[in-house]
Amino acid sequence: MNNHSCRACHSRSGLLVLDLGEQPACDYFPKWDDPGPDPVYPLQMWLCSSCGLAQLLTDPTLAEEPKGTEPAALVAQAADAVGRVGAAGLLPAGARVTEYGSPHGGSWLGLLADRGLTPVDDAAQADVVLDCFGLMHAPDQAAALAERGARVAPGGVLLLQYHALDAIVRHGQWNALRHGHYAYYSTTALTAMLAAIGFSPRTAWHFDLYGGTVLLAASRDADNQQGDDRHVPDAVPPDAVLPDTVLPDTVRELLAVDASAGVLDPMTILDGLQRNVRAHADALHDWLVAERAAGRVVLGYGAASRAVALLRTAGIDRDLLPAVADASAAKQGLRMPGTRIPVISPAELAAQRPGTVLLFVSDLLAEVRTAWPQIEADGGRWVAADALATQKRLFSAQAGCPRPYLHRLRRGGITAPSRVII
Repeated sequence: MNNHSCRACHSRSGLLVLDLGEQPACDYFPKWDDPGPDPVYPLQMWLCSSCGLAQLLTDPTLAEEPKGTEPAALVAQAADAVGRVGAAGLLPAGARVTEYGSPHGGSWLGLLADRGLTPVDDAAQADVVLDCFGLMHAPDQAAALAERGARVAPGGVLLLQYHALDAIVRHGQWNALRHGHYAYYSTTALTAMLAAIGFSPRTAWHFDLYGGTVLLAASRDADNQQGDDRHVPDAVPPDAVLPDTVLPDTVRELLAVDASAGVLDPMTILDGLQRNVRAHADALHDWLVAERAAGRVVLGYGAASRAVALLRTAGIDRDLLPAVADASAAKQGLRMPGTRIPVISPAELAAQRPGTVLLFVSDLLAEVRTAWPQIEADGGRWVAADALATQKRLFSAQAGCPRPYLHRLRRGGITAPSRVII
């Protein structure tokens, strides 16, 4: 791994903390009748020992993913975030705004326009520069962040939203790693990256989206009244203790969460992610085998990138999972990468009246239950793929209850049938 240079600080010092072996590109959805085989590539996460940025080690793939439909949970979170930022006084009417969005779709510009902000041309400076899950798609993290910082007008604010590494580690979200996503941010690492371009965090907000999402507001050091007193070092080593005056309370709280989660400790990340790979994959495979043996039809929902490595690692194909539904018309008629599993429309899924729908993105649960009430009305249920390993561990020790994690949730000492496992 000595040949890899950190995407942020260019250090060559770091360790491999997650290895998913050879995986298909999760943004390449072949036509359903394409016989394959699909090409596969190494999928590994590397942690920089100098700046603490977790990152994709190599990526020989080309971005080809069809755009998905923006989930209601993401839309609601965007509205919540804009409301919070506005309440903090960082979105004054008449301010200029520019956005670096995710290539997967979604935009906050409409919400910001409703507050009186005005979009500017791609090259112009803006009072508010917003990046919502966009920065992680840049192979050169240092250059991409510097570009965003350069577009912040004097006195302006840089807003960065990211899926927090502490959440990925705490929840064992190993399949968050995918080709095309080059960085996985802790607040600690991002604070150091900002310092390298002369910015410091101003405040931050935490959201439950994806198990833990952070929106960080930063401003140029030269614009801060406290000047150099708010500056942080180029890199924040694992044992560093920053003085309380350096950062605002909201950010210091996130740094404390990082420290508790061990986001700078390679062994903690390795233990939190790598050890869950086989357990999660085996739990999913065993569950699908048991469902088939019981005569129940299981279909999937959500042709998401995180499902690709999970299905391949678990050895799941069309015999165990006949189809995966997705609301994106661009994905329908294609197949899941590395498998023969076709992507169908939600209407096709509902028409088949499955006994169980395996949900690959748990944030979609409220939305799909509302949109497709006939699933449960017909006796079916929704099961979150990420919860299967937890449910198996939770219930497997209960004597005299065969496969209990498939059918029941224990709440308050009472075991009751459930239409949802999350």
